[in-house]
Amino acid sequence: MRKFSFIVIISLMSSFLLFSESDRDEEKTDDLFNERVQFAMSNPDYMVTAGDMYLLSYAAGSSYVNYSIPVDNTYEIKVANLATIDGKGKTFLRLKKEVEAIVNRNYPMGGVRFVLTQPALFNVFVKGEVNAARTENAWAMTRLGEVFEKDLTDYSSRRSVTIVSKEGKKNVYDLYKCYAEGDFSQNPYLRPEDTIIVNRYDRKVSVSGAVERPGTYELLPGEQINELIKIYGNGLRSRADMSCVELSRSEDITDSANHIIYLEEKDVSANFTLLDRDSVYIRSFDELRPVIFIEGAIIVSQDSAELISSNRRAVVFEKNEDYVFFVRRNKDLFTESSDLENAYILRDNSKIPLNLQVILYDNEFVSGLSPEKYDTLIVPFKQSFITVAGAVNKPGRYPYIPNRTWEYYIGLAGGFDKTQNHGEVINIRDMNNRKVSKNGFITPESTITAVTNAPTYYFSIYAPVVTTLLSAVSTIFTIIAVTR
Repeated sequence: MRKFSFIVIISLMSSFLLFSESDRDEEKTDDLFNERVQFAMSNPDYMVTAGDMYLLSYAAGSSYVNYSIPVDNTYEIKVANLATIDGKGKTFLRLKKEVEAIVNRNYPMGGVRFVLTQPALFNVFVKGEVNAARTENAWAMTRLGEVFEKDLTDYSSRRSVTIVSKEGKKNVYDLYKCYAEGDFSQNPYLRPEDTIIVNRYDRKVSVSGAVERPGTYELLPGEQINELIKIYGNGLRSRADMSCVELSRSEDITDSANHIIYLEEKDVSANFTLLDRDSVYIRSFDELRPVIFIEGAIIVSQDSAELISSNRRAVVFEKNEDYVFFVRRNKDLFTESSDLENAYILRDNSKIPLNLQVILYDNEFVSGLSPEKYDTLIVPFKQSFITVAGAVNKPGRYPYIPNRTWEYYIGLAGGFDKTQNHGEVINIRDMNNRKVSKNGFITPESTITAVTNAPTYYFSIYAPVVTTLLSAVSTIFTIIAVTR
């Protein structure tokens, strides 16, 4: 009986959960529906669409009339028994004014009310340069861009998208002008049975370096390097060097090795012709500033804290600045593994000590030393160790390497001794003897202890002792039995 009651309760709870989920889905659908109704009635662009449902209400003498008006493919709007209006090509607001005017002429005190109760849903067809032709659901406020971006190929054009209407009228749209310039006439509302044809692009080229808006752009016929730089790249940055513009070109689509064309300023002014997949690079005068090299225990880049055995970076410096200011400006390159006190400069085969610890933490310190072109600032690694103990093949102390887990150090110690350790159970304690998780990276001066927990290990230790004791007891009992 109890089991039956439990099953009933579970069934009721499951039904409740299913109904609750269903109710939530219905609420979401109702919310979307209500939002569409409100948006359509408040937007002057909403077009009367086959499938719309309207409600007309007014007082006819002492009677109150509620009249539902569906819109079919003929677009004939029957205003009760008063008139018929052609709704094709009209906005909702225009239709509303015409309907209310007709009712007011017949019932001046009728208090007419005309509202949209259900916006139409319809299908559009998408084909052309897409992975697969498809149909998409839409309504009268769906724009071209909302259905265009799905399932494109690498060759789809955003500059040439054709819409063929139900009546066969063709229009070509440029979505780039909508996205980049805010020209929404190039991102039209869709209509029932529109066919969207995604065309293949003609040329895509890239611009990078000293321009305000680097990127890859699709050029229109007649547009060349000037349009790429001034319009798409939004112009040059300050200190752009136009004396030697680098153009990377691969004329053969199967050729992975591009060849380089160097353009002078006069070539750019003459609007040099660009081909598909050309890449234009405009360098900055800042790239020609002198550099020194920082090498050793530094991070790879400002975007990555990764630290490998030794890194090398070229860093620009200001003329006649003190090394103090250079080091402080680039302090984010150093890590906890950097041996700041023992850094030094290599210059013309000579070694100049430079205590970075003092530079970074003593505000009054001035080195009196300025960077020179092609100096190399060496930052040694701070030597730390990790202790590996317990049930491993080669216990000992091993050099610390950043961003390594316990598996790395157990491997250095020859792996687990399987006769002593079962299940890779370990304890990890940091330099302050605090226990830490196995999931993170090991920190300097930590101790990793492989726990001795294998049952066979203890058996092999104590079995001889137990055997000896049992033999002695057996011998004693034998002697006692004989002497009796």
